[in-house]
Amino acid sequence: MKFLLTSSGISNPSISDALVDLLGKPVAESTALFVPTGVYPFPGGSASAWQAIHGRDSIPLTQLGWKSLGVLELTALPTIREENWVPAVREADALLVWGGDVLYLTHWLRRSGLADLLPSLSDTVYVGVSAGSIAVTPYNCDAEFDLRFVPDGSDMAQGADRALGLVDFTLYPHLDHPDMEDAALSNIEKWASGIPVPTYAIDDNTAIKVVDGGVDVISEGDWKLINP
Repeated sequence: MKFLLTSSGISNPSISDALVDLLGKPVAESTALFVPTGVYPFPGGSASAWQAIHGRDSIPLTQLGWKSLGVLELTALPTIREENWVPAVREADALLVWGGDVLYLTHWLRRSGLADLLPSLSDTVYVGVSAGSIAVTPYNCDAEFDLRFVPDGSDMAQGADRALGLVDFTLYPHLDHPDMEDAALSNIEKWASGIPVPTYAIDDNTAIKVVDGGVDVISEGDWKLINP
């Protein structure tokens, strides 16, 4: 699988060019499925999902002019016959995985069966936004925050600090965002000091491109690689 892991979507021409390069054709000739699931645990999550699906959110992703765009709702997949959703995933040029709660998103990526399917999608471009990007790394940098949204009595909190591990580095988005204290570089470096793999701290104008294990940083902003 090919990855374009962003902090805030296709936010500048460099990241847009990287997306087209991964797709191998223009966005207008490409099909995509959008995964809104990660945003549901937050207050107003359903409204945020609707805005994102309809391209009303400020983060550029669904509104890029795709040839076709569908919704892949992870919480529904366990109740649907696989032959009725797996072919659509295999045929899509891109999976657009929205942000939100990493723990919740990772839980449903696993439970839905999509996590098991992803490694076989060699030609598909996985485009992550924030939590959607963190979810494919080995470690969840948002675990402490995500635990606030776990329902009472749920076992979802088990292994909250681990994600899918489909890439061999971890990622901390929104570097130095003025509205996110925990995204200050000093805080990110403190967290990364306890992680046994490299950590990319990226701002909202940066993305990580991964093809066949090779990693490239695409940036018109700021980023830092923090080695273990």
